[in-house]
Formats: sequence, C-alpha cells, structure tokens
Amino acid sequence: MKAEGLPESQQNVFGEPIALCCSDPVTGFYRDGHCNTGPNDLGTHTVCALMTDEFLTYSASAGNDLTTPRPEFNFPGLVEGNRWCLCALRWEQAHRVGKAPRIYLRATNIVTLRAIPLDVLKPYALDIS
Repeated sequence: MKAEGLPESQQNVFGEPIALCCSDPVTGFYRDGHCNTGPNDLGTHTVCALMTDEFLTYSASAGNDLTTPRPEFNFPGLVEGNRWCLCALRWEQAHRVGKAPRIYLRATNIVTLRAIPLDVLKPYALDIS
C-alpha cells in the first residue's frame, strides 16, 4: 500500500513512510537519520545497512573508506554495528562479490528499487520475516 501524499523519496521499499535508519551516528544524505534522497544526492544514499567489519574492509578496498572520520562532511567514521545509509550502487557492488551487509527494508528508500530489485534485497533483510 502506497503512502498517499508522501514524496517517493520519503517512502520505503514497501511504499510506506520510511522508518528511521540511525540517529547515532546520524545518517542519511540530509543527516536526518533517514535514507531520504533528492536531486543533490548523486550517490543515492538509500539503503539502510548494518555495518560489518567485512563490508567496511571491502568498501575501503573499493575506494570508499567509511571508517575514517571526516568532520568537514559531518561524518564520524563507522564501526561494525553502526547503521548507515549506503549508496545503492555500492551495496549492489558488494552484493555481487558476496560482501553486502544486512539491511533494514523498512528504512530503505523506495528509490533503491530503481537499481536493485526487491527480491535481491529481501534475503538480506533484518526487519522482515
């Protein structure tokens, strides 16, 4: 059921209001704790993922160091156990090589489905059975 009156960028993959991904550290392209997106979000930071050491190591090896703090971008650096709004294509790239982290679908933006089919995401879900 689609949430009436909400812009697509504020809906989850089920067409419902998007759930909070994480407020500590504060995630999201807009640093509002949600995986909302918009025209300025060129990386499409829409997948709410649970960080693992394996994924963080993989991401760094692929050229995206998520562990080093970057205060100029209000980025604290991530550790295993953090939730974070990942770029959809980075998650999909990690999936292809068997390194994708588990995700929270109710906090993952519907825009993600433009790049990754729901049937690919569901096996990684931590919040549905």
